[in-house]
Amino acid sequence: MNIQIINGPNLNLLGKREPDIYGNISFESYLNELIQKYPQIRFDYFQSNVEGHLIDKLHEVGFSVDGIILNAGAYTHTSIALADAIKAVNSPVIEVHLSNIHSREKFRRVSMIAPVCIGSIAGFGMDSYRLATEAFIAAKYGMR
Repeated sequence: MNIQIINGPNLNLLGKREPDIYGNISFESYLNELIQKYPQIRFDYFQSNVEGHLIDKLHEVGFSVDGIILNAGAYTHTSIALADAIKAVNSPVIEVHLSNIHSREKFRRVSMIAPVCIGSIAGFGMDSYRLATEAFIAAKYGMR
């Protein structure tokens, strides 16, 4: 199984940026834990602060990987272009967020990408990525 993780803007600052909201470990550190926990899965990771690069990555991998875990950051709330890119590819996409976007500012409660993703996970910190991984495993092995 091959899962592509795509992180959007400002997520390169995880561990440094607003640790009270986003935690105090870098994504790279967490990714190493995820790789160790699921050695049977090939994880590929991409992060960009540029919307077009995220779209390009979705186009690049969206016809070949078993699943995409996407934390689009603030683009979640603004990007119809990202939603269109998700709709254009065959690989299933799960939207994840570290914080509970539904308990934050009003503008964060609307996701432009949720309607085109197979599911959304929010509010469980870095564990949101593990939960998405387990959802892909369950789907692949008919455990839903």
